[in-house]
Amino acid sequence: MIAPFLTRLDRYVLRQLLAALLATTGGLAALIWLTQSLRFVSLVVDRGLSFRVFVQLTSLLIPSFVAVILPITTFVVVQFVYQRLATDRELTVMRAAGLPPSAIARPGLYCAGIAVALSYVLNIWIVPASYHSFREYEFEIRNKMAAFLLQEGVFTPVSPTMTVYIRTRDRDGTLHGILVQDDRQKNSRATILAEHGHLESSGDVPRVVLYNGSREEIDRQTGRLNVLTFARNTIDLAASSKDDDIRYRDATEMSLNELMHPDPRFVQARDVGKFAVEAQRRLSSPLTAFSFAMVALVAVLSGAFSRHGNIARPLAAIMTVVGLLALGLVEQSVAARTPALIPLIWLQAILPGLICCGMLFWPELGLSRRAAPSNALAAE
Repeated sequence: MIAPFLTRLDRYVLRQLLAALLATTGGLAALIWLTQSLRFVSLVVDRGLSFRVFVQLTSLLIPSFVAVILPITTFVVVQFVYQRLATDRELTVMRAAGLPPSAIARPGLYCAGIAVALSYVLNIWIVPASYHSFREYEFEIRNKMAAFLLQEGVFTPVSPTMTVYIRTRDRDGTLHGILVQDDRQKNSRATILAEHGHLESSGDVPRVVLYNGSREEIDRQTGRLNVLTFARNTIDLAASSKDDDIRYRDATEMSLNELMHPDPRFVQARDVGKFAVEAQRRLSSPLTAFSFAMVALVAVLSGAFSRHGNIARPLAAIMTVVGLLALGLVEQSVAARTPALIPLIWLQAILPGLICCGMLFWPELGLSRRAAPSNALAAE
């Protein structure tokens, strides 16, 4: 619901801005999701997982996409809507009605404020939680889940160092004609055959229990084939070592408190700068939505009206935003190595918006100041 203190004109423009922002952000996020999710097709297909698992896994990345593109779509929407208002002569009518630049720009500022607030919610709470869930789910798929989805007549790579083949599977889960290629130990690669077996789980570790089989491996020193028969044997279908079972957390999935106060037991000294930059990026990047919106407002509302349109100002605004995005990436990379430069991240996020505010609103403020003394003299 639109706030009651907005004027009818503000609500008219703001509705267009918010509708365009929702459509543009949603469409661009869907496009990015489609392109980025292709990286995980092989992960799902090679392990025989369903399409539902694929959608559940990749949809957890959508909040991070939205957090990245929201300042950009805010600029695009403000630029497009106000440029269309100028083309339709609506801005001309607003100026002729005596509206100052601050009143005309007010809907764009409200839209930018909503984008900033939403970006803060995404950066501080939603994105770390969703990305943490994504990493946990991906780790489970790579190391645990695929072992329980063995398909008949298919060589299934349950891990990078282990492949399992089963001939048939009964309704009760009994496996027949089992072959396991175990390459977890480089100096002792083995091929294991069994008549039948079944899957079980010990904690979070999937295991296959084999019956009436043999273990065959070649002695690296003598070149002889060693065969060991067994009546019952159990093989873990997870990673080969404890280090492989440990999932190290990424800075993106850590909370803001963990980034600003890292635990020295789990964080190396060389990563402290990277965590500090990530924390400051989360706090400062939402403000770029305001700065980008101000760049668009200056491009449309400043300067004289041209009946034939003016492509120079919109093009300059686009180049400015592209330059600010590139500068932000460079600053984050440099600040990770030199923490003393972290304040530059805040300058890059805030300073362009303040400069544009001065360019757009200072002439109006100067006129009001000059008008105040003249009114006082007239009253005397």
